[in-house]
Amino acid sequence: MSATPTTPPPEGCIDTQVLDHVLLIGINRPAKRNGWTPPMFKQLAEAYTRLDDDPALRVGVLHAFGDHFTAGLDLPAVAEYMRRGEKAIPQGLVEPHDFGLAGYRRRTKPMVVAVKGICFTVGIELMLGADIVVAADNCRFSQMEVQRGIMATGGATLRMAERAGLGNAMLHLLTADEFDSAEAFRLNFVQRVVPAGQELDEALRIAQRIAAQAPLAVVATRLNVIKAIEQGPLAAVEEFIPVQQGLANSEDAAEGVRSFVERRPARFSGR
Repeated sequence: MSATPTTPPPEGCIDTQVLDHVLLIGINRPAKRNGWTPPMFKQLAEAYTRLDDDPALRVGVLHAFGDHFTAGLDLPAVAEYMRRGEKAIPQGLVEPHDFGLAGYRRRTKPMVVAVKGICFTVGIELMLGADIVVAADNCRFSQMEVQRGIMATGGATLRMAERAGLGNAMLHLLTADEFDSAEAFRLNFVQRVVPAGQELDEALRIAQRIAAQAPLAVVATRLNVIKAIEQGPLAAVEEFIPVQQGLANSEDAAEGVRSFVERRPARFSGR
């Protein structure tokens, strides 16, 4: 599958395309290896917000145009924001890194990411802030902020240790070294490694599989997993009965029973 990009302005843009219940979100600044600028961050947050707000959309797929996912931040373009302690994303939108900053919404619907080629700094943090990552076998990863005199503040300091353990996180965060898709897979940063050129197809296949499930149950399941990670198992367990009761009384649960009895695929409405 190949998404169709628009012609981006010099500062880049985020393209979106709807495919059934899936929102394709494309990073579009290939001439600069998809280096991130403030307008791109704002548009990405708007795309994530659209995913959450549109009841017809069930899953997002974040991908990139060109040969690379992203070379990271366009430092000259974002340095002033850092010096002022500001974010390029307006408050009230879904924050794509998804770590619960005050003033920002958190994503509820699943996000699958397809990465390829160079995937540096913010690219790693965006994929770790998503739910499922498909990597091309030609990926080059690096969390190189310390090499530039700054700190990773898009979630790497939280999620690398969570996924890979303290030592592995420190190895890559403190050395700013470069590692490949096999190492990313070993560290649980990515869930699939496929031949280069197949990463978007595989990400879309996974997204469509998710979109075929009951939307309310998918969101509830995802949020319960996140709660268990962030607040502990007991907080997640406390939701089991009330959340299950709400789901069991939904139209989708009734459809799930009917489809089981009638031995046919379920047709879920998200209600």
